[in-house]
Amino acid sequence: MSAPKLDMDRIIDDRRTRIIVCCGSGGVGKTTAAAAIGLRAAERGRQACVLTVDPARRLAQSMGLTSLDNTPRQVDGVDTSGGGSLHAMMLDMKRTFDEIVEAHADPDRAAQILANPFYQSLSSSFAGTQEYMAMEKLGQLRHSDEWDLIVVDTPPSRSALDFLDAPQRLGRFLDGKLIRLLTVPAKAGMSYMKVLNAGFAIMTSVLTKILGAQVLKDAQTFVTAFDTMFGGFRERAEWTYRLLQAPGTAFFVVAAPEPDALREASYFVERLDAERMPLAGLILNRVHVSPAARLRAARSLAAAETLDTYDRSDGADGSDGSGPRYGVAAAVLRMHAERMNLGKRERRLAEHFTSAHPAVPVAEVIAQPEDVHDLDGLRVIGTSLSQQRS
Repeated sequence: MSAPKLDMDRIIDDRRTRIIVCCGSGGVGKTTAAAAIGLRAAERGRQACVLTVDPARRLAQSMGLTSLDNTPRQVDGVDTSGGGSLHAMMLDMKRTFDEIVEAHADPDRAAQILANPFYQSLSSSFAGTQEYMAMEKLGQLRHSDEWDLIVVDTPPSRSALDFLDAPQRLGRFLDGKLIRLLTVPAKAGMSYMKVLNAGFAIMTSVLTKILGAQVLKDAQTFVTAFDTMFGGFRERAEWTYRLLQAPGTAFFVVAAPEPDALREASYFVERLDAERMPLAGLILNRVHVSPAARLRAARSLAAAETLDTYDRSDGADGSDGSGPRYGVAAAVLRMHAERMNLGKRERRLAEHFTSAHPAVPVAEVIAQPEDVHDLDGLRVIGTSLSQQRS
């Protein structure tokens, strides 16, 4: 049974669609897919904004993103005759975290937090921060209501599930035992201090040996200043999570026709279903189509072997500098066989996914001869995504 075809134009033309999320494991072409969808939507009349994380340099240049910028910028070269526009931005994880602090703390406290070494480390390298900040930025863009379609390229995580797990992971950290311990001195009243001091002194001594006195002091100072903002982080994470579940959101799982990528895609499809999030379909990227030829792979290889035999029997082995007489033809036959076998392997992998998820619409994007690095290349991808009807 073949999978239903994904109708991309129907989704991006539906004005009720306000958010599109491209997710999947790293290295499968999420960024290119997100950019292509955003460009096609803009040229079909949508006011689109693409939130990307780490585009290839030449693709970033083609979209006017020559330097890291946390503010959406209009992309030149877009056909705006239909009334649409395209803006794009690259997520600056650290700057987004700073903006949250500046927006939700008074100036003195914000300055204290931003200068704190523990905060600087947390905002730059804490596991899951990039994914969480991508969701924060999505929430900011949607709240501004400046664009009627936001396309999100999720971070290149080890696991595609990290994007959905990030708010809970950061929430667990903010609610964790270490954080609660560090806030005890600031929260405890005088009547409790005598009881707490002895135990806290022992724990502080242990932490000092593990972390170092200055690190522990920086952490305590940060937590004390940041404590009033913890609830805000959780509230915004919950709001964005509900936004992702809303009918106006469409998730596209992007995968390459490779075992690991499709396995990750399958996990993500199941997770989206469990979380009641609206899955629009699978984008199977970089597909190698088997040539429509009567010459099968086995016969092609047999013919190449025959030509090699002729060359050896004729003495055309290249010893005289002329080269094998049928060498080029034999190489072409082998290439033909390899391409057909590759296409068959990819088709089998795709069929395994389809058999496990028969209701998930699929759009296939043919492998391009070179990396996509300009708007014309993105248009090719967008057209490919939209010509999937049965």
